[in-house]
Amino acid sequence: MNCVAHQSPGLWRHPSDRSWDYNTIDYWVDLARLLETGGFDGLFIADVLGTYDVFAGNDEAAIRQGTQIPVNDPMLLVSAMAHATENLGFGITTATGFEHPYPFARRMSTLDHLTRGRVGWNVVTGYLPSGARNLGDDDQLEHDDRYDHADEYLTVLYKLWEGSWERDAVRRDREAGVFAEPSKVHHIGHQGKHFKVPGIHLSEPSPQGTPVIYQAGASPRGRRFAAENAEAIFVGAPTKAILRNVVSQIREELVLAGRDPYDAKIYTLLTIITDSTPEAARAKAAEYQSYASEEGALVLMSGWMGIDLASYDIDDPIGNVQSNAIQSAVAAFQQASESGEEWRIRDIAAWGGVGGMGPVLIGSGDEVAEQLQDWVTETDVDGFNVAFAVTPGSFEDIITHVVPALERRGLYERDYAPGGLRNKLFGRGDQLPENHRGSTYRVGGVNSTIDDSIRERNRLTTAGTK
Repeated sequence: MNCVAHQSPGLWRHPSDRSWDYNTIDYWVDLARLLETGGFDGLFIADVLGTYDVFAGNDEAAIRQGTQIPVNDPMLLVSAMAHATENLGFGITTATGFEHPYPFARRMSTLDHLTRGRVGWNVVTGYLPSGARNLGDDDQLEHDDRYDHADEYLTVLYKLWEGSWERDAVRRDREAGVFAEPSKVHHIGHQGKHFKVPGIHLSEPSPQGTPVIYQAGASPRGRRFAAENAEAIFVGAPTKAILRNVVSQIREELVLAGRDPYDAKIYTLLTIITDSTPEAARAKAAEYQSYASEEGALVLMSGWMGIDLASYDIDDPIGNVQSNAIQSAVAAFQQASESGEEWRIRDIAAWGGVGGMGPVLIGSGDEVAEQLQDWVTETDVDGFNVAFAVTPGSFEDIITHVVPALERRGLYERDYAPGGLRNKLFGRGDQLPENHRGSTYRVGGVNSTIDDSIRERNRLTTAGTK
């Protein structure tokens, strides 16, 4: 995240942590180069537009602890990192509730061009009420209503990215003096409940067209949205049992959406603390925990769960709570104790101090590799969204100790496939597959909304003006 304290509030105080350097381009370029040497699929950048002000009813604790505030824009980092790398992918988080899809479509197409097709978009609907208030609303929409709004948002984007410019519209014909063929550039004529977008996409076709779609919704409505749109799905679960159930539900939703159950890769959040020996790794974990901020952890958990944890005694159980924020977070912690004992507020603070919502794997490279293999085998998850305790140290340790151990087991391929991010992940080319919802909006697709009468009217209007 383009901030100091992302998943491990308080660890910015550790002497080897460089996350406080997030305001410099060198920090991000160095990180991108490091990840590419380790064969990471991509650098995923989370984001929030707003402050965590659920805890104690204000944002003072978040500001004091540097808990995802201050936070800068994630999109502006990508072109420099792409220029410094050849293969690393980039996932960018932006919310559908806070920006019109028309200018957003152009910015993503621009990045797809500049990265040579190595960009993805993490679709979030937003969950912090403070973000909605600062854009003039009293609160965000109700949970399921946000996804209904996002459905139309994606429809507009698919029409622009897939159905406006045909792939061969740009001719660059010097002799004829024709840069692009107007008959191959279509007005999308969208008029819906939330958006009216009659015109054409402003960018010519980019390598991928639609960027790789990431999504992190784990509620029933979020899973349905992900199954219809996502190619990479982020989840977070504190135990294998919970994760196994979540993955199974997502696979079932993919089938219901007319897709193969493995058409989307599912990544689970976790943090890795590793060293050359088990003893050194455990000592490092204890050291990191000593820097963790209990208050900062409760700030994050309050925002994620939509519950003011400051209103509870530290030894109170979490109880049954309805939340308008991340419903899956509430459900996960209600089930998190493998012994069946309900979690207390104190347990949530300790859990979230290092690694946020996800589990923390601790051990030597071989021990962690074995744990990762077990998580995949027992849960059917495809891979991992690795958070850091300290940066870049957490990633350096993984590349030094864990990646070679995975390679020895035949579980890790450090070399990259050719092409853009979509082809690197799936090996099926750079364009959306035919069974993806977005591909149906291409010219001639079953949901193509090109309106020939609109195009002809615009042509005649232009001719009359001349």
